[in-house]
Amino acid sequence: MNKPVEDPESEGPAGGWGSLKSIARIYGESSAEISAFETLKRQNKPGGFMCVSCAWPKPANYHPFEFCENGAKATLWESTSARCMPDFWNDHTVRQLRDWKDHDLEMTGRLTHPMRYDDESDRYVEVSWDEAFSGISGALKKLDPKSVVFYSSGHAGLEASYLYALLARLYGNNNLPQSSNMCHETTSVGLTKVIGSPVGTVLWDDLEKTDCLFFFGQNPGSNSPRFLHPLQEAKQRGAKIVTFNPVIEQGLVSFVNPQSPRQMLTGEETVISDLYLQVQSGGDVAAILGLCKVVVEADDQAEAAGAKRVIDIEFIAQHTTGIDQFMDCVRNTSWVDIERESGLPEDEIRRAGQIYVDAERVIGVYGMGLTQHSQGALNIAMLVNLLLLRGNIGREGAGVCPVRGHSNVQGQRTVGIAEKTKLVPMHKLKELFDFDPPTDDGTHIVDAVKGLMKGDIKAFVSLGGNLVRAVPDQKDMERAWANQELTVMISTKLNRSHLFPGKLAYILPCLSRSEIDEQATGNQYISIEDSFSHIHGSIGKRTPASDHLKSELAIIAGIAKATLPANQRVRWDDWTGDYGLVRDLIEKTYPADFTDYNTRLNKPGGFYRGNAAHERIWKTPENRAVFTTPKQLNALSFNDRLGRYRLLTLRSNDQFNTTIYGYSDRFRGVEGTRDVVLMCDEDIEGAGLQVGQKVRLVSDFDDGKRRELGGLTVRSHTLPRGTICSYYPECNVLNAIEHHDELSKTPASKSIPVRIERDE
Repeated sequence: MNKPVEDPESEGPAGGWGSLKSIARIYGESSAEISAFETLKRQNKPGGFMCVSCAWPKPANYHPFEFCENGAKATLWESTSARCMPDFWNDHTVRQLRDWKDHDLEMTGRLTHPMRYDDESDRYVEVSWDEAFSGISGALKKLDPKSVVFYSSGHAGLEASYLYALLARLYGNNNLPQSSNMCHETTSVGLTKVIGSPVGTVLWDDLEKTDCLFFFGQNPGSNSPRFLHPLQEAKQRGAKIVTFNPVIEQGLVSFVNPQSPRQMLTGEETVISDLYLQVQSGGDVAAILGLCKVVVEADDQAEAAGAKRVIDIEFIAQHTTGIDQFMDCVRNTSWVDIERESGLPEDEIRRAGQIYVDAERVIGVYGMGLTQHSQGALNIAMLVNLLLLRGNIGREGAGVCPVRGHSNVQGQRTVGIAEKTKLVPMHKLKELFDFDPPTDDGTHIVDAVKGLMKGDIKAFVSLGGNLVRAVPDQKDMERAWANQELTVMISTKLNRSHLFPGKLAYILPCLSRSEIDEQATGNQYISIEDSFSHIHGSIGKRTPASDHLKSELAIIAGIAKATLPANQRVRWDDWTGDYGLVRDLIEKTYPADFTDYNTRLNKPGGFYRGNAAHERIWKTPENRAVFTTPKQLNALSFNDRLGRYRLLTLRSNDQFNTTIYGYSDRFRGVEGTRDVVLMCDEDIEGAGLQVGQKVRLVSDFDDGKRRELGGLTVRSHTLPRGTICSYYPECNVLNAIEHHDELSKTPASKSIPVRIERDE
């Protein structure tokens, strides 16, 4: 079979020699220690450590090398021999470093000592851990708890995350926003609304039994390459794969398995997508409605002919609500409108729809290409509509499969890092720790950023991450971040958020997940949750980068001990000495999810904490899965107009979130730079531009504020008309903090309205 689509800029299939060369290059550039290769052999295996990259599941029957290109890069990056020691600051001031690239900051190496910002010298200076905890405590005690935010990225394990949430609530607030607020909060809110579950319903066995996968806005080639193995196996047994994505992502075009000697020697590649449809940015609502229209038309024909129904009538009658209104919408929406809003011709949508009709068991896979829109929750509801029509949720080989982008971002929510009180069993916390937890909802990250800009938020404690770089309205965020009374960053490497210190600011260096975490009872296991709701144990074996590092859990306990009043039921020292005691607390707090937690910790493949929707138990107000009638045919909050483009922000092949490993995006043919804007030839010509010309992007969000990013080189790329692309996080300067999903407030980073100006 010929490839369904080709990207002329790509260097070829995902995987293969390109993947190995990329890993080798990062090994050299990162100055990783030779022992890092031994570390990679233990990655994602029982008795080893769980990857710090994506949240893709870890199978029970693992490969000899159970890591992908992205995971290997993440491990090598943290295994660097470079060290950012206190004397680094003898030659650099904070303000000077603001001119450095993100990549160059990371290249300084692992942080080794706790540091405090000294305003007089504009440098960080070494302090002891006791001094750091005392200084943080003094500042926190002076502040109104409502003005303090406890943010977390998806890095910390379940044990540290549970105690971090407890710290915030004992301190007096539920201000626990998390990195999911910026990516898959749309999933948590959107799926909960329609199926009663905040997470996907698919298990590993479903991947082995499905006969069709529909992809929407997800890029396994760069963001979750281990997904390519089950996709290849699915293709080999005859499964169909259909992809909807504005960008040609090579991992969904073809794949050469690096673990297959035959494929590596012959270059034999597996064609992944049978049909690849380049929907325009924001056009998925219409595209999915078109798929549903094909299903409904086929069902109408079958019913008229007295044949077997295409729609699963019994499932719909027993398990769903809202079908009649939705069917009216499907029948009354014209193909003209669907074509206009999706950017796809009717015949291509019909081809995709027929594949869906012919399949018995379908999985719907999606990523941030669906979630990061003004109507991201509607995107997800539409995908659920499609799956519900044929009963493709809650049975073997079928379901909805959001692919999370950070290793434990889902698990942190599970154990209490949540700003919404309804998500946390507060009565259990009261019983276990003899205090009255705060009852008011905390702040979402969007509201926290707004609070910073207004001056209402006075302090941020960040458990990992690079928040200043990750959020919209980046320039305003930098100014607001530096105006705080206190900033605390728990980090492994230097990043841009460290360069805008508050009036009192600390950098607290922590262990990486692959390093030995020696406590009173020995080297400690932590645990993480993957995208399929399985819990895995993880233990590091590497020598720590510095004798001065502490674990994330120990740092949290140190801040808590210094700040909070004594409570005989709150045993920070005991918990630091034995993480198994924390797992006992998690089990008591969430008994249905964590039964026999410590006993099952290292079960191969992880242990399943369950998912009601997988069992067709719908925890919605209606006690049924809900069909959603769309209020509009796109996922946008703005209209098209002359000179306005839809900017889709990308991550490169040399990147994980805000971490920039290098300047090679081989799948898009971009080398040596990130300062580009990708456009189709028709848009380049229509705008009167030329390939290689320098331009600036200017926000066209209707609030009258000037936001711009200059110095970008125009490059030709295969894209739908009106959709242009450039890189995240650089493009965050163009996105307004008010531009977000209507329900979840997830920033709309995949459809930013912009204009193009010549960069004189």
